[in-house]
Amino acid sequence: MAATLRPETIYGVTNMWINPDADYVLALVDGEKWIVSKATVIKLIDQLRDVKVLEEFKGAKLIGKKCWNPVRKEYIYVLPAYFIDPETATGVVMSVPSHAPYDYLALRDLKRNPEVLRKFNIDPKVLEEIKPISIISVEGFGEHPAIEVVEKLGVRDQNDPKAEEATKEVYRREYHMGVMKDNCGPYAGMKVSEIKDKLIEDFKRERIADILWDPADVVICRCTTRCHVKILKDQWFLRFSDEEWKNKVREHLRNMRIIPEEAREAFEYTINWLKDKPCARRTGLGTPLPWDPDWIVETLSDSVIYMAYYTIAKHINKYKIPAEKLTDEVFDYIFLNKGNVDEIAARAGLDKDLLEDMKKEFEYWYPVDLRVSAKELVYNHLTFFLFHHVAIFRPEHWPRAIGVNGMIMVEGRKMSKRLGNFITINELLTKYGADVARFALAYCGEGLEDPDWRFKEVEAIKRHLEAFYNMATSLSEIKLMEEDDMDKWLRSRLQRHIRDTIEHLENLRTRSAIQSGFFEILADIRWYVRRKGGYGPAYVDAIETIVKLMAPIIPHLAEEIWEKWGREGFISLSKYPEYRVEYVNERIELREEYIKRVYGDIKEIIRVVKIEKPKKLILFVAPKWKYIVYNEAIKDKENLIKRVMAIPEVREKGVKAVNFVKQLLKLGVEDKILTQDEEYETLISAIDFLKKEFKLEVQVIKAEFSENPKAEKALPMKPGIFIK
Repeated sequence: MAATLRPETIYGVTNMWINPDADYVLALVDGEKWIVSKATVIKLIDQLRDVKVLEEFKGAKLIGKKCWNPVRKEYIYVLPAYFIDPETATGVVMSVPSHAPYDYLALRDLKRNPEVLRKFNIDPKVLEEIKPISIISVEGFGEHPAIEVVEKLGVRDQNDPKAEEATKEVYRREYHMGVMKDNCGPYAGMKVSEIKDKLIEDFKRERIADILWDPADVVICRCTTRCHVKILKDQWFLRFSDEEWKNKVREHLRNMRIIPEEAREAFEYTINWLKDKPCARRTGLGTPLPWDPDWIVETLSDSVIYMAYYTIAKHINKYKIPAEKLTDEVFDYIFLNKGNVDEIAARAGLDKDLLEDMKKEFEYWYPVDLRVSAKELVYNHLTFFLFHHVAIFRPEHWPRAIGVNGMIMVEGRKMSKRLGNFITINELLTKYGADVARFALAYCGEGLEDPDWRFKEVEAIKRHLEAFYNMATSLSEIKLMEEDDMDKWLRSRLQRHIRDTIEHLENLRTRSAIQSGFFEILADIRWYVRRKGGYGPAYVDAIETIVKLMAPIIPHLAEEIWEKWGREGFISLSKYPEYRVEYVNERIELREEYIKRVYGDIKEIIRVVKIEKPKKLILFVAPKWKYIVYNEAIKDKENLIKRVMAIPEVREKGVKAVNFVKQLLKLGVEDKILTQDEEYETLISAIDFLKKEFKLEVQVIKAEFSENPKAEKALPMKPGIFIK
């Protein structure tokens, strides 16, 4: 009895796979003879099947025999496959080499290693009888998608990690784009994505297929044993299969914000495949099912609207309201605005004002603005969260946004008790303190990627925060210089960091927010201090901006700095930084970026040429005609040579101008540049800075006034550099 998650592929089965070393049984299952792995027996019994084992044997006994394909109505060979896990499904697997990369690879591996078949007294020539059967048409693929992808990716064998990549690509494209071919009987022309349920029901009705429930992946219990699905008699289910309910959830999802946006597809996928789910169990902790108290509400079904309870928990705890008084109509009034408050209060024995306060509290906090949890919960808890809110609450109280994040790793490995690499909160607080831990967790990952906690990086973060604390608390000790263009530059840069940090935080990109709101501002501050030669008013503004931007991430440190500054109240209640367009000065930023670039080029030349004690630096600003050409290139590169050669100042340069145009077309141009005079003035203003940094004489010359070869090579925004 073969098992598959893709029942449509039975039309393309060429052979059956059995693990020769695994234990199998011949058993009567509900009166029908089945051959399955021994590990399948307990699964069948726990799924309420009547099972009687008639015989046990190794899989090797079946190798080389033939079995009947009831759909194609033909006998096919049973072949050895050591990759078969007898604990997965039934331990018997159909081979569909045209559409399953692993099956094609397994057959190819047998052809390459015929001794495996001879070991079971099978003539390797039987493989020549096995031809791939193409049953699904997919745009962009030929007859055999699995074979094409295997060859394209260069998959060596079935143990090659790229085999999994090939499988995902084929399965995904066939599911979303595949159409059944003419050799698929009544399903010819149907989309693969729409056929599964119909095909299963048809096969069950014809008694050529049945259902076995199995986890989608290996699940290990805390007791270390492998889990399987058990069906309980008289079980209660949530009808997630109800299309009307699904459609309401789909419609709401379209109007919701999902962060990051790429997680939306996972919600849509889950809503589509979700079927009726058992919602109660017999043992363990939990809430008794109100209408059948012998059952306990299953955890994931019980914890999807608890945030509504949180809104009124303080009233219940403060006034010690007993459970008996929290009747259905009390909750209906608070959460659904149903019923007459005077009558409900009288029947429940509760104060009317208290009920009204509880209702106001709920309506103040609801709807849920943002629910954040791990990506593993998209496929259950978070989707249930949507289903239940849509089913129970009024539309104005349905969730507005869901954020999804990865699962924490430690030193590149998933954190778990089994691996012994888990870290407790107490350990974090003792070793690092709350804010270092918060900063490190926010910085070690974002979006759907799994954040990776690495101790060396955390130690580095601790040093960064200690250094910043010292910077911030020593502001009163520094002597401020007068404001100049460097202060305008730093304030302009701050606006961009403020804008970017806010955008990152609103999209839960915590790592990017720290990068822009902490590290990038500090980098700008370091450059500012070097260029200015001290501290100005913008320095104080920048430090305060960092403290405020990072306050949500390092609240304790931020509050302590705020207090050290002698500010009133809490920083958390002060106004958060706002983007101020009036402080943005693009020309000053462009000039300073130019100086940074020139500084870096000088440093690199000295390093490469290995000039030990340079004495003089001459910077050549490009000739004016090159700026004319460059600006024309910024406007449009079409017919550039023809256009610029129509300009007298350029035309007189002849071949030089043509070669310069070709150079620009090859290298590309920037969106904005300084004028020749702006470049010249910017370099003149930076002479003292360059003298101090490189300890040499500095001269700036316009290229028109020099015969030096470096003057000839000067370009707009890239001066010629001569060092001696």
